[in-house]
Amino acid sequence: MAIQNRERDIAALRAFNRVYTSRLGLLNAHLDKSPFTLSEARVLYELAHQTNPTAADIGRTLGLDRAQLSRTLKRFANRGLIEADKQPLRGRRRLLSLTKAGRAAFSALDSNTRAAIGALLDDLPPARRDRLLSAANAIIQVFDAPSDPPVLLRDPEPGDLGWITHQQGKLYANEYGWDWTFEALVAEIVGQFAKNFIPGKERCWVAEREGEVVGSVFVVRQDDETAKLRLLYVDSAARGLGLGRRLVDECISFARASGYKRIVLWTNDVLVSARRIYQAAGFELIDEEPHHSFGKDLVGQVWGRNL
Repeated sequence: MAIQNRERDIAALRAFNRVYTSRLGLLNAHLDKSPFTLSEARVLYELAHQTNPTAADIGRTLGLDRAQLSRTLKRFANRGLIEADKQPLRGRRRLLSLTKAGRAAFSALDSNTRAAIGALLDDLPPARRDRLLSAANAIIQVFDAPSDPPVLLRDPEPGDLGWITHQQGKLYANEYGWDWTFEALVAEIVGQFAKNFIPGKERCWVAEREGEVVGSVFVVRQDDETAKLRLLYVDSAARGLGLGRRLVDECISFARASGYKRIVLWTNDVLVSARRIYQAAGFELIDEEPHHSFGKDLVGQVWGRNL
């Protein structure tokens, strides 16, 4: 399954690349009616936006091959677009800058590019334009994000409870083949939590990473002495970070601080990863019983631990 998912993801990204390069004209020999190729245009952009860079500075920024960059700079010099400081910087490295002709060439290129992108956006209805810009920002955030961004735990905000219901329904359908009745159960649990919420005795944690919700869990009152952990969820994008155990630990700490003597939960035997988290957190199996729910034959389990 993992190999199939990887091939699916590769195909999706390649499809995006084909559409993106075609719509922006990146396959044309020259970019935006200019005399420059795409790589030349990127070098020209860096020369216009960096203060007296060296060739090495531009190479690091763009990740260009040294020989390719050298040929590009030589063409620019031959066309009178750039000049190098006559005094080498620490040896043979020279500071580069655009000439008057180079600045004029960049200005024309920048104007044409802005016009082309503007025309592309103008052709889209407002809703589709907003989706495009949102997706573009998301792509930038993915590639520019730190390698291990932190996960913030917070209280729910408007929109979170609906999102939790939607995401859990999708996840269990995709990974376990459960039908829509599971999503209905989640909606019922979430609705009861919101309707009957008891401050100081119940709580929901929402896990957020880089502005995206990647997990959640609830603690509700079962009786005066017993708290119940419900709807532990960790998005596939956040697995392997220890988030599931962190959410469970928050539930245990909260239940203890709220005066409960024990905490229990209900799960199904097929949820192996979740069961391992519960066992590691000190939960023990209390009871189990087969049942047919969500379109599947399952074995329901009750787990609990003293506080």
